[in-house]
Amino acid sequence: MKILFLGDSITDAGRNRADPASMGSGYPLLVSARLGADRPGTFLFRNTGVSGDRSVDIYARVKKDCWNWQPGVVSLLAGINDVWHELGERNGVDAERFYRICRMLVSDTREHLPEVRLLLMEPFVLPGTSTSGDWEVFSREVPLRARAVQEIAREFHALYLPLQGIFDEACRRCPPDCWLMDGVHPTPAGHQLIADAWLDLFRRELAALS
Repeated sequence: MKILFLGDSITDAGRNRADPASMGSGYPLLVSARLGADRPGTFLFRNTGVSGDRSVDIYARVKKDCWNWQPGVVSLLAGINDVWHELGERNGVDAERFYRICRMLVSDTREHLPEVRLLLMEPFVLPGTSTSGDWEVFSREVPLRARAVQEIAREFHALYLPLQGIFDEACRRCPPDCWLMDGVHPTPAGHQLIADAWLDLFRRELAALS
């Protein structure tokens, strides 16, 4: 089974883009390590996350970075940069457009890969050095993207992985910077939270397909 990770810097996690086998240092690496150790030789993994990507950027490269490889499972995490980029360069993607783009990405991927299983991940945010100054915007806009992803997952019978609640619950045990170093990018512990949730969903819903 080929498993592909699409996303932004949270997925990218410092991967070597010149090396197709590079998984970066985040949750894709943790997922591939656990599944690879548990079931050696069963899976092939590829991480095509790109730091800074918005939904429109992921859609623009989906053929090259996803369809051409013909994965059996596609995992997608997007949304935070659609909000964040509006605050700096005024180049964000509003919630309605985000919904349309992500829906096209899912629909077109299903058209090109009819047997693919899609795992759509909820975008998340916490107060931190990169978010607290604009917390009113982040706390309003990120949930709009999360609802869009959940609606798309429901429409296309894709798996939906909620993550905001996991981070909110984790903050009851330790402050936000234990989990997201700046309110956006996970610490190693934060990546482990994502990987654990991803693996739990995969084992419940998709492991039997491999």
